[in-house]
Amino acid sequence: MATPVINTNPPNKVEIHPENYRFLQDYIYKESGIVIERDKHYLLEARLLPVAKKRDMATINDLCNLLRATGPADLKRQVVEAMTTHETLFYRDPAQFEALRKTILPPLIEQRKSLRKLSFWSAASSSGQEAYSVAMMLRGMGLRDWNISITGTDLSEQILQRARTGLFSQLEVNRGLPVQDLVMYFTRQGLDWQLKDEVRKMVNFRLFDLRQSMRPLGQFDIVFCRNVLIYFDQDTKKKILEEIRGTIVPGGYLLLGGAETAMAAADKFERVQTNGAVLYRVL
Repeated sequence: MATPVINTNPPNKVEIHPENYRFLQDYIYKESGIVIERDKHYLLEARLLPVAKKRDMATINDLCNLLRATGPADLKRQVVEAMTTHETLFYRDPAQFEALRKTILPPLIEQRKSLRKLSFWSAASSSGQEAYSVAMMLRGMGLRDWNISITGTDLSEQILQRARTGLFSQLEVNRGLPVQDLVMYFTRQGLDWQLKDEVRKMVNFRLFDLRQSMRPLGQFDIVFCRNVLIYFDQDTKKKILEEIRGTIVPGGYLLLGGAETAMAAADKFERVQTNGAVLYRVL
């Protein structure tokens, strides 16, 4: 007796055609630099099917047909934003913030006490928790009357609009935010928490693609580019790291994610381990 074939696919599920999968790999790489590997069907379906349904299309294959036909101008932005990861939380990687607070910033502050000026860049800032964590940390270090410049950039204008509001849900403030910071810098607004203007106005958010020239961004003492490089191929990583190096002042630092290194541009940075954290000092 033959063994029956069991269909494990959900009913009415339409697979992405192989040619469309390759098309999306090329399209997403061209528009964002993000590399989609061959076995990420579930990721494309989770991220792009909602985009298709918003335009009354039943499948991702229909979405590909519209993209090929040069569809509405805002569709490209929606596809890129859907594929961008926005996972973030306050004081992510506490060891790095502790290293900044205890080891990296004190001598830098001493060097700059006549100018009273420091600049920071949060690349791929998402909804703003990283940039706002920097702002709160600096205020807690007594730098309220300094000229502090914090720039947050992201590829998604939609997520930047959220970041600019400084409005966070209960779940978001529960993730990494110390109680003392919540009490000091936030006010309750319905079910959410509103960041006070004194902190919110310390950060300037702007749309930026990390594959662009970074020269117009200016110069920074500290750059956060965490959990971003993992989405790019080796050549793009190298180019981004070299561009970032050009934005960091002598003696400044680059902070990467725990699974990332600066090996793609090893001649540009010195690996430094302090307070249980790894940072990269410019050479």
